Amino acid sequence: MRRLLLLVCSITLADTMLYAALVPLLPHYADEFGLSKGQAGLLVGAYALGAFIGAIPGGIAAARFGPRRAVVSGLLVMAVASAAFGFAGSAAELGIARFAQGVGSALSWAGALAWLVAGTPRERRGEMLGTAIGAAIFGALLGPAVGATAEAVGPRPVFVAVGGVSVVLMIWALRTPAVHTEPQSPRALLAALRQPLLLGALWMMVLPAILFGVVAVLVPLELGDAGWSAAAIAALFIGAAAVEMVAAPLFGRFSDRRGRLLPLRLALVGAIVVTVGLALAGSPIAIAPLVVAAAIAFGSFWAPAMALLSDGAERIGLAQGLAFGLMNADWGGGNFLGPALGGALADAAGDALPFALMAGICVLTLVALTRGRRAFGTPLARVPENP
Repeated sequence: MRRLLLLVCSITLADTMLYAALVPLLPHYADEFGLSKGQAGLLVGAYALGAFIGAIPGGIAAARFGPRRAVVSGLLVMAVASAAFGFAGSAAELGIARFAQGVGSALSWAGALAWLVAGTPRERRGEMLGTAIGAAIFGALLGPAVGATAEAVGPRPVFVAVGGVSVVLMIWALRTPAVHTEPQSPRALLAALRQPLLLGALWMMVLPAILFGVVAVLVPLELGDAGWSAAAIAALFIGAAAVEMVAAPLFGRFSDRRGRLLPLRLALVGAIVVTVGLALAGSPIAIAPLVVAAAIAFGSFWAPAMALLSDGAERIGLAQGLAFGLMNADWGGGNFLGPALGGALADAAGDALPFALMAGICVLTLVALTRGRRAFGTPLARVPENP
């Protein structure tokens, strides 16, 4: 189990490292290709779009052909797409390569997480998934450093090297024992989406994606207007992500011991406090600690929500690969909706409106979670089972 966990953590780390590598390179590409802010946003979002489009096919592949084959296929796509990104000579080529990276990510994540669940005792599922998420967050911390290196020495050698990392991981995966396949018709997804438990778990994952997206757009702009440099803003978000990285496995372990729903309720309470605080904050002195608090509150959704999704899939007989394919669609959709919604509402009525709206959504979610505990699968929420 430890070797499998190390492999999965390496995959999630490499994936998010590649996703975040574009951040410091974006001004360079905007200048080189004359990109507007809207076009630069499309370039950034191409990865999430690829993950969204590839989510369900990736889940089907993990279920039908096995997690290992899905992982290997995803890593191969990412290796080729990374090299293509390094050699891209136009904005369109960059966008296509970025989109392909997202598709490969959907395959590798669905396969890797399904593989991890298959090799993990149920009573440690939350902890292992939280550890994988922690590794992914660490990868997001390394990504800007990769991008800065590409800015200094050129994108070709750096992104070819990143593609080489994917090849190494692919070989490692091929040398790791496979687990059984769970072939299912795609129609099983339609049946699963009628289950309140699955819908609840999916909502608990799309919600933090939207929350993070709103913060990622509005807070840097607000701090920039207040005179913060790009380096200072980056340092704040890196520090917040470092705290989130440490907290993720702890919340996963907590969900194994106390059930999935209690940490989710605590995460919702924290999200309400943070979003209300951001709606009221008017100075960087107030905003900066709220960003760290947001990383803890929003990040604490992931491990218990993913474990709840996995538990629910097991309960209704849905293949784990398909369940994590739905998770990838959640992530991609939330990362599209959050920045777009936050930016549009802020343009219309100021930053306070989107933060207040998200606080209200979190309140409604907390009420629904509290009143509909059985619909969210309370019998599965504790190990041992105890409604």
